[in-house]
Amino acid sequence: MAYAITQTCCNDASCVSVCPVNCIHPTPDEPGFGTTELLHIDPVACIDCGACADACPVDAVFPVDRLVGPDVVYGELNRRWYQEHPSDHAWGAPEFPRSLPGDVGPLRVAIVGTGPSASYTAQTLLHSTGARVTMIDRLPVAGGLLRHGVAPDHQSTKQIAETFAGAFQHPRLGMHLGVEVGADLTHEELAAHHHAVVYAVGAAGDRRLGLPGEDLPGSLPATTVVGWYNADPTVPAGAVDLTAEGCERVVVIGNGNVALDVARILLADPDHLATTDIAEHALDVLRAGRVREVVLLARRGPEHAAWTRPEFLALRHLPGVELVLDDQPEVRATVAAAEAGSKAALLAELPVERHDLTAPPRPGRRIVLRFLTTPIAVLGEVRVGGLRVADTAAPGEEETIAAGLVVRSIGYRGVAVPGLPFDEAGGTIPQRDGRVLDPATGRPLPGVYVVGWAKRGPTGGIGANRDCATETVDALLDDAAAHRLPTPSGTGRAFAGLVRRRRPEALGLREMRRVDRAERALGRALGRPRVKLATIPELLAAARPRLRRPAA
Repeated sequence: MAYAITQTCCNDASCVSVCPVNCIHPTPDEPGFGTTELLHIDPVACIDCGACADACPVDAVFPVDRLVGPDVVYGELNRRWYQEHPSDHAWGAPEFPRSLPGDVGPLRVAIVGTGPSASYTAQTLLHSTGARVTMIDRLPVAGGLLRHGVAPDHQSTKQIAETFAGAFQHPRLGMHLGVEVGADLTHEELAAHHHAVVYAVGAAGDRRLGLPGEDLPGSLPATTVVGWYNADPTVPAGAVDLTAEGCERVVVIGNGNVALDVARILLADPDHLATTDIAEHALDVLRAGRVREVVLLARRGPEHAAWTRPEFLALRHLPGVELVLDDQPEVRATVAAAEAGSKAALLAELPVERHDLTAPPRPGRRIVLRFLTTPIAVLGEVRVGGLRVADTAAPGEEETIAAGLVVRSIGYRGVAVPGLPFDEAGGTIPQRDGRVLDPATGRPLPGVYVVGWAKRGPTGGIGANRDCATETVDALLDDAAAHRLPTPSGTGRAFAGLVRRRRPEALGLREMRRVDRAERALGRALGRPRVKLATIPELLAAARPRLRRPAA
């Protein structure tokens, strides 16, 4: 019986490299790899060896005959993909590990960030060169969006962190946590102590709508909500209030995967979430919260929905929660005419109901999909009381959706790093093949590189960063082999001393492991994978227990 890849696929292609018959596609060298929602196994060519299941870092691969519940559909999805994308499974040109010429001395490389793109970069450098790698993060805890962005009920996705464990234990890796480049250290100081600097700073900002009332209490970006339930220490425990008047209904503007995550967490059974690594303060608020209905609002029609198929299919199986389509003639017509396998066709089996969104929601818990609706203004005096919207398909028709919380989930946005060029329009660092470009000349800045969302924008899942990191590291190694990297004036020891002087409270690998052990121990006591420490003082206390002050 063939294997199939299911919802939690991270797209990092670990399975592709071990398949003996090359029946998993698209592969990293095929055009669709960067945009595919998940990888697919050809059920005809699969020889049932199970190598892909063993290699998968997130446990997304199973024999088709063992798929149960919401995963059953993935057998058909894998089969259908090959009907639409026939392949002879021909092998591409072989690739060999990179190496540097003997006349290139030992490199020192700094990586700013500790998320997936940074970790893939470190992993590749450590495996293919003799470089000494130093990772730097502004937070006193490592992980980036893998820790603070992946929804807590996606625990299998977080297992990919185990693939980075080898890099984090490597003798040539160092780490400085709680150090911000641009504030504690300048880019010039970092570059002066390393042959190359790779920026893996992600996209920490959020996009705004520019609506009246957008800054009212109760109007939040999804970045805040996601950080709140994931124990991001920069997001206060009280950032999200679900007990205020009107919070029986929440409006989420947007319908990408993050919007679906927010809707799912707000309506999920808190007892189920209590088995995950969700922030303790978020769990308390969700238990006491009043949310019964989440409206996912989209300006365009269902054919343009931004979610991926796996995430939407998972939303349909949320226990105790209805998923309904708001009845609009244009939307009904689009769904009825949708081609099989399209995003609009996914809505065909949903109940279609016209909702009075001006009144409080009826009993029960539900997610309402509302398309062709443009937000005009966030309403309220002291805090959010509703959202004024217009019908995209019928200009001039407006209504007010009663809601106590409005979340805008319209995309992450990169934030400029002092000392580096920045593309304000795209929210990215200008680059070519991972080399950071001087905007004045269009030429690469020697020894400066970028990877991940800061490089390509906030697109692609965790696994997409593997291929992205390979491209950037290849550029770095090409420059090293051609002797284009600058020679640092400072030593590695001098850099460590500089960090100690500027940030005495900075943490290293030893302290990082103490935090990890402390969180896992707290989790074991409660039957959870871990209990995240949600504030900087808590993280510092766990990292350096001997520095705790005695109770007064």
